[in-house]
Amino acid sequence: MITLTRLNSHTTDFINLVALLDEDLAKRDGDEHKFYAPLNKVDDIRHIVIAYVDEKAVGCGSFKAYEPGVVEIKRMFVLPEYRGKGVAIALLTELEQWAEEEGNTGCVLETGKKQPEAIKLYEKCGYTFIPNYGKYAEVENSICMMKQLV
Repeated sequence: MITLTRLNSHTTDFINLVALLDEDLAKRDGDEHKFYAPLNKVDDIRHIVIAYVDEKAVGCGSFKAYEPGVVEIKRMFVLPEYRGKGVAIALLTELEQWAEEEGNTGCVLETGKKQPEAIKLYEKCGYTFIPNYGKYAEVENSICMMKQLV
């Protein structure tokens, strides 16, 4: 059974999961990872969700304000051995619900072309492709997506 807990970015479980995420992204992105690293700082993220299975932290996700009424989904990660078991969908759904509770009407996100499983997940959850935004506007490896919240 998956248990979801809302926390902040100073939580040890989040810090540990993000370190694993960064290792994975460094392998996938190669030299391009240097560009992304400064954009993925967690110091200013206050909305974190951790997924636990049998009290083990197995996944995380977060959001931060992007523009009025819109949040940016950040730092989504699930341990490889727990992928395909509904953890990422549960995390994303909880993040969207939390964002809605705070009065937001939409979510945006950036992922990489070298993360096809993430792209599939977001499409399955109702996200659509949009032009690359902000610092990702001219980045060939980036894919940006959005979803309107109910």
